[in-house]
Amino acid sequence: MLEGKKTPVLETKKLGITFGGLKAVQDFNIQIYQGELVGLIGPNGAGKTTVFNMLTGVYVPTEGTVLLNGVPLNGKKPHQFVAAGVARTFQNIRLFKQMTVIENVKTAFTKDIHYNMLDATFRTPKFWKAEKEMTEKAMDLLAICHLEDKADVIAANLPYGQQRKLEIARALATNMKVLLLDEPAAGMNPTETAELLECINTIRDRFGVAILLIEHDMALVMNVCERIQVIDYGQTIASGLPEQIANNPKVIAAYLGE
Repeated sequence: MLEGKKTPVLETKKLGITFGGLKAVQDFNIQIYQGELVGLIGPNGAGKTTVFNMLTGVYVPTEGTVLLNGVPLNGKKPHQFVAAGVARTFQNIRLFKQMTVIENVKTAFTKDIHYNMLDATFRTPKFWKAEKEMTEKAMDLLAICHLEDKADVIAANLPYGQQRKLEIARALATNMKVLLLDEPAAGMNPTETAELLECINTIRDRFGVAILLIEHDMALVMNVCERIQVIDYGQTIASGLPEQIANNPKVIAAYLGE
């Protein structure tokens, strides 16, 4: 399936981390190519979010390597991972709750600001031009998540499902190469989940980014993911196409149930 694609956008080699003698994740290997959408599933406590934390600089791996387009990222800080092109959402929503929806998205444009303090203080033409461009970009990203009509709403006043989508829109504003989604459908009703599925597909098709998804909603995972990797007790127990995973005895025993 991946023949002709030379370098993975995101790759890990023998990635692992130990906390006080406990191996939380060990020998974790994954390759994700441009435009691919891969699922990472497993029981609660299997190490999925720990993997995400290593892929975004929150945790420093005890062993192994994280590579973005073949370049090692080990030892870099979270903001350096973002600057390199790795964006994420969180299991627990992390928004600027008292800022408006559009302000939340515009915060992610900071590395692309091309005016200085004097321009901002005196509201120069350069300032207004840059602000206009950022506003237009932010509205475009909000439209992908069907939030354009909520641009001036305070983030805390959004329904839960829309807060989840706002976090995705803000991640998109970082101009990422890889998007990591940590349980984006958690707490959503079926209608919100269907809208999220549409949003994720649009992101992949429009931006061509690599997406790694943690999710417990198996209907969503099976519908949207091209490949799935399963971990249990910090180790990979299966990897393959959705239908292969759904019928894998190890996966059924450890996670999907009989």
